[in-house]
Amino acid sequence: MAKKRVLFICTHNSARSQMAEGLLNALYGDLYEAYSAGTEPKVVNPYAVRVMAEIGIDISHHKSKHLNEFLGKEFDYVVTVCDKAHQSCPFFPGGKEYIHKGFEDPSEVTGGEEEILNTFRKVRDEIKMWIKEFFGGKRAG
Repeated sequence: MAKKRVLFICTHNSARSQMAEGLLNALYGDLYEAYSAGTEPKVVNPYAVRVMAEIGIDISHHKSKHLNEFLGKEFDYVVTVCDKAHQSCPFFPGGKEYIHKGFEDPSEVTGGEEEILNTFRKVRDEIKMWIKEFFGGKRAG
């Protein structure tokens, strides 16, 4: 049975979409093949790498990618995980189903390191819960 392909889109492809890609591949990699991209990609946020490592998922090898790298490719699901990307990229050619599930941008939080880490953890856990609810209940194929 072929895996269903999922593209997570966020503005910078540095935190939320990277965590979603890592989570889906780790939790349901037998059913889904996840990718992520951004409309204005930046470097993968080190706090995202750190909080994912805390739950045993290594995204340290991930690179931020521009949405254009995926043009011409087909995806079963195209998911925007931030409102800005949803507004600037409401349609991605090649997607069979389009989903928007906005999450807070943890990289916008200021304060001490523990406050920043806690925000990244909170967003990571919200993404994980949503992935389990949405993708965990579906069957690929």
